Amino acid sequence: MQLQKPLMIQSQKLSMNPQMLQSIKMMELPVMDLREKIEEELERNPALEVLEDKTTVSLDAEENKLTEKITYGEDSYFENTSDSGFIIKNGDAAAEERQKFLEGTITQAESLQEHLLWQLRLEAMDDEIKRLGEHLIQNLDSDGFNIEPVETLFEHEDKENIDKAVRTVQRLDPIGCCTAGYKESLIIQIELLPDAPKGIIEALSHLDLLERGKIHEVAKLMSCTEEELLHIFDCIKDLSPFPGRAFSRGETRYVVPDIQVLIKEGEFVIILNEEEIPVLGINPFFIKVAEKNDKTARDFARENIREARWFINAINHRNHTLLRVSRAIVEFQRLFFAKGPKYLAPLSLKDIADELGLHKATISRTAHGKYMQTEWGIFELKHFFSNSISKTGAEKASSFSKEGVKENIREIIKTEISTNNIGHLSDKAIVELLSKKGINLARRTVAKYRNELGLGSSFIR
Repeated sequence: MQLQKPLMIQSQKLSMNPQMLQSIKMMELPVMDLREKIEEELERNPALEVLEDKTTVSLDAEENKLTEKITYGEDSYFENTSDSGFIIKNGDAAAEERQKFLEGTITQAESLQEHLLWQLRLEAMDDEIKRLGEHLIQNLDSDGFNIEPVETLFEHEDKENIDKAVRTVQRLDPIGCCTAGYKESLIIQIELLPDAPKGIIEALSHLDLLERGKIHEVAKLMSCTEEELLHIFDCIKDLSPFPGRAFSRGETRYVVPDIQVLIKEGEFVIILNEEEIPVLGINPFFIKVAEKNDKTARDFARENIREARWFINAINHRNHTLLRVSRAIVEFQRLFFAKGPKYLAPLSLKDIADELGLHKATISRTAHGKYMQTEWGIFELKHFFSNSISKTGAEKASSFSKEGVKENIREIIKTEISTNNIGHLSDKAIVELLSKKGINLARRTVAKYRNELGLGSSFIR
């Protein structure tokens, strides 16, 4: 007969406290959405106030200044660039540059499928699983749920590969897509919580009662205290039952670049756009009330002051992380910023995550919906992440990214009339021109990239 004995185990777990959750949510917000969030918080929290409206701010990586510069000369391709400087702007020149920065607005209408496919194509996995994942993503509705059941999508595919593809898509941002409904989506999100409270999955079967405020009744059914149940309910409310609803093509959204990259005196200068972000502080009146003897007023003031400080810290963390990610992108993509889009190098989320010591999901959240203004135009941060072109055999990975190669093809076709006296270039001729640049592609791959660029065949052109 086996006896059960008490066993003490020491382990480390990451607890998802309210401050951390708020910081994660703030990380995803582009500058205009952040402005709206600040206005909402100002209305909600009386301890928070606007000190001033900013115009230009700088940040050093170590001293929390919001400007960085990176030398890009040939002799310093990967030199240490942690030393940052300030941008001094005065008079009309400053106003003109700020106006140019803010006027560089473009429209954004990214679908859920586009957002998921972008992440999937950057994952290191077998081509077969990636192919299945693409089919799964195209099968999602606007809520992020499967339109057709997964088992009916693939009739002659390996079940193990299907399961791997499903698990991969479910864990992309937003977490919980590729599920049958909101309860399964919530379960996936709960499984990935750092420290999910005990009984939270069981509580999902009592959501109807919880929404009607039947706390005592549900606590009795689950054999837990009402305090424990309220904590569980709060955790559930922080999840997204319909993860795909954050992405919609229903309306055109105008966005302002969050980051600007300039080249000044042989250096890359990175500027965080804070024109729309006011300087926040704590209301002095609440600080005085927090020191009074009236317990009710004192507790109210202290609670609001604490939340205000959390909110300010979350904004600072968001800005600092965005600056770090942007700086790493510039370091990896020096040739792009110096010479143009056709020099875009292969870059994955993992590359930036390893460089900064962050998780890939953090890099994805930081890049989502944010734009960078460069000497070559305005680009979404996601644009700088691109796989290398396919290689066969035992060859090493190509130093040319897919997007960079597509820009080369665009340039060749754009200048074909002046460079080709016998007519428009065929795909085979484009292959030969690319080969001279060290880019070896099959003709069908060139045709595929050309179609993705929306450029017709030589006959149509």
